[in-house]
Amino acid sequence: MSDSAPSAEARSLFVTTHWSVVLAAKDKSSPDSAAALEALCRAYWYPLYAFVRRQGHPPCDAQDLTQEFFARLLAKDYLSAAAREKGRFRTFLRVALRRFLANEWDRARRLKRGGGHAALSLDTAMAEDRYQAEPGGGLTPDRLYERRWAMTLLEQTLGRLRAEHTAAGKAAEFERLKAVLMAERGAIAYGPLAAALGLSEGAARVAAHRLRSRFRELFRAAVADTVSGPGDVESELRYLVGILAA
Repeated sequence: MSDSAPSAEARSLFVTTHWSVVLAAKDKSSPDSAAALEALCRAYWYPLYAFVRRQGHPPCDAQDLTQEFFARLLAKDYLSAAAREKGRFRTFLRVALRRFLANEWDRARRLKRGGGHAALSLDTAMAEDRYQAEPGGGLTPDRLYERRWAMTLLEQTLGRLRAEHTAAGKAAEFERLKAVLMAERGAIAYGPLAAALGLSEGAARVAAHRLRSRFRELFRAAVADTVSGPGDVESELRYLVGILAA
């Protein structure tokens, strides 16, 4: 699971993202366009910040570059080149960032924070704290970006699952059960879990199985919304699981 829990704001922004939001963001005639694009920025900025840092940019430059990249997304028509049929959304964002860094970073790094385009209010101090806790130099910028992307999808899925249980009045049950999500099946201690839930061991097993099944369903749906079509879902799932397991 993640090394830090997503904020309530991040969870709320992550309810509907990826290609569905890209399509809304591209439609400038829609009153939801600006809000959709800002939701995308807030959802994805940390994986991209980590990519910029691992490219060798110091924290202040990486903060300015990430802010400016997303300011450009907000102010310019960067998304005009985005189309679901062209492939994975994580690849689109990374390619767009690479182009931005190659063509614009000299000028962009000289912009003072708050200058140029209107910047999003991003918690860049938190980002650097998170970056300092990342694995060492063994991960390339691309590999770190994709690991953080996969972790973000996991956080999204956990947030949606928590929201479902909260809406059903089962928030406390979820908090006791969530540890089973990443546990190996044979490693789950059902006796203590049943006692904590006030259930029989058999009922605790059923509750854990349902939670794990729903988690897999939501994670699959999150992944499906980042690829070009149903035929790409299985390969993307295998790739992301491999990234997380490495």
